[in-house]
Amino acid sequence: MDPDFASSEAVSLRISDVDSQRMLLRVEHGKGAKDRYTMLAPALLSFLRAYFRIVHPAGPWLFPSPWNHQNHISVGAVQTACREAWQRSGLGKRVSPHVLRHSFATHMLERGVDTRVIQALLGHSRMDTTARYIAVSPATVSATASRWISCGSPPSLNRPSAAPAKR
Repeated sequence: MDPDFASSEAVSLRISDVDSQRMLLRVEHGKGAKDRYTMLAPALLSFLRAYFRIVHPAGPWLFPSPWNHQNHISVGAVQTACREAWQRSGLGKRVSPHVLRHSFATHMLERGVDTRVIQALLGHSRMDTTARYIAVSPATVSATASRWISCGSPPSLNRPSAAPAKR
């Protein structure tokens, strides 16, 4: 997959793609040249409304180019902004739009969202592609109950086992 793909979907959002009534974002010609919807979080909607009041986009683009409002910002501008934010954050692990996409999928899985829903949100046609995006964190593994907990006490390894049955 092209790591710039998620960025190209974001930069090409139009104002009309924001559906605040249904809390959805429409992604036109997304992955595989297919249209799809993805969720619009209330916090993101609040941010977009504040952004819109400041920027007042004149053209159709939600994120217009600062030089030509008939075009949207470039993928490179998104990558630069993300890199600069990462450097200012002091985080050790590198952050990129693609890493954020992977993190989104992992957090959705950890919240119990069905993998088929995650697949649809990411715009994947194949589940094996989605599987590469989702990682199970050590915290999730440690929070998962062991099979022994639900089966009772494990057999003692120090006790001799019962005598074998006679034949």
